[in-house]
Amino acid sequence: MASLSITTIQSDLAWEDKAANLEMFSRKILGLPGKTAIVVLPEMFSTGFSMDPRRLAEPMDGKTVGWMRTIAREKKIILTGSLIIESGGQYFNRLVWMLPNGESGFYDKRHLFAFAGEDQQYTPGNKRLVASVNGWRILLQICYDLRFPVWARQQNLHPPGATRRVKGVEYDLMINVANWPERRNHAWKTLLTARAIENQCFVVGVNRVGIDGQGINHSGDSMVVDPLGQVLYHKAAAEDIHTITLEKSVLEDVREKLPFLQDADNFTIINDEQ
Repeated sequence: MASLSITTIQSDLAWEDKAANLEMFSRKILGLPGKTAIVVLPEMFSTGFSMDPRRLAEPMDGKTVGWMRTIAREKKIILTGSLIIESGGQYFNRLVWMLPNGESGFYDKRHLFAFAGEDQQYTPGNKRLVASVNGWRILLQICYDLRFPVWARQQNLHPPGATRRVKGVEYDLMINVANWPERRNHAWKTLLTARAIENQCFVVGVNRVGIDGQGINHSGDSMVVDPLGQVLYHKAAAEDIHTITLEKSVLEDVREKLPFLQDADNFTIINDEQ
């Protein structure tokens, strides 16, 4: 069974200072020892969680995405994190999934955080993204999406009329990148664990630390959780770089011995924008 190495970078962010953040992440990523397949950065890693997209947004062929392409190629990694993107006159909180060959995919945050006015500045996405790496299927989400279990729920892939012995899942790992505040860190930690248990998957949550330009403190609490809800890694209140190797055999063993997904309800996600 295939293994998958992932490096999480929990860091403070310079408020709305792209040059400082890109220089900082360059040092951290290029200085990584050994090999890793995926490097995960927090939400809005180049600016912090800013509600000023008109000043800070970039196109997909802009400097920050170009930086991601250069770093991914040089380090031979998949690099991911979200940033502020302008496309077609609209602004998106967009997670970019950059491959080492320069190709990329993206996911636009579906659930915009109205409590902070994000819904007034950004356009919500309406499509999930499941990436594929070395036999692993990876669901990509951003921060507030974590509170909405239907958006993360494994679809029941049993074909109509099939026996209950037929297996089928959409993804093996969920990655969530965030700027989740310290005052609600209990919810963050609980929801990451819940998503792992209910979807029988690994979950990686990468948050920032430090006080942002709005005076909001972030405790990090980046985590890696296994399909049984056991916490494999957790770091609070400090910058940290951590590499972990996930084993597909662990995942398959859990799903084989505890075939709970076979009893899941069928459902369809309907996008109201369509």
